Amino acid sequence: MLQGYPNLEYMIIDGGSSDDSVNIIKKYQQWLTYWTSEPDSGQSAAINKGFGKASGQLYSWLNSDDYLLESALMHIATAHFMSPTAGAWCGGCRIVDARGNIWTTSWPNRLDLDGIADWHSNHFAQPACFFSQEAWKRCGPLDEGLHYEMDFDLWLKIAKGFRIAKVDEPIAAAHVHKSGKIESNLGQTYAEQWIVQIRHGYEHLAKRDISQQMDRYTKLVGKLGKISRFPLFKPVVPIMRIVARRLLWI
Repeated sequence: MLQGYPNLEYMIIDGGSSDDSVNIIKKYQQWLTYWTSEPDSGQSAAINKGFGKASGQLYSWLNSDDYLLESALMHIATAHFMSPTAGAWCGGCRIVDARGNIWTTSWPNRLDLDGIADWHSNHFAQPACFFSQEAWKRCGPLDEGLHYEMDFDLWLKIAKGFRIAKVDEPIAAAHVHKSGKIESNLGQTYAEQWIVQIRHGYEHLAKRDISQQMDRYTKLVGKLGKISRFPLFKPVVPIMRIVARRLLWI
């Protein structure tokens, strides 16, 4: 708990897990406002379901492998008090590996509409972002057809009607590991990013990013082709191609 902020609603929306999740949820259910464990159509649908039960003034969601840092909610409440007309508040997010080692802290940079639209160069971490009930009512729900970039779509909607304020405190921690949803589906993640950019009138950014990625990929493939001419390197070329795709998110 360790948040220094008492007036909270905790909700857990579990997609019908077959592991020990339900027993763990039941262990903490006296502190929960609502919980359910049932099949759904994906993460976006689950988040929409949770917010449909919410009655608070400030909203956010956490995925199962991310967490809030100590006093995070107090920092957000203070930011809301200082900038009450903002539609969202975004702080720093620690990026940690599977063992909990901190790699870096990601900070939001440009929080205006054009800055957010340039997502590949200027993205920020969803676990460290909160938004108002009013912003959710006007800009939600999440598009349930999006499974990777639904938060990007929401931030653009909010930025069109509200100011998004920066919080100069680390708010959350996000795990990055090879089996993570985004990390194991980088190509689909990029595809959704481009779809969202085009949807919101930023086709030029989508074209730029697609072109840059393909140019980089083509150059790498060309270099690998040259390397493959040497018998010593032929066995490792398939592995190098996989590494290239992972580095380029395609």
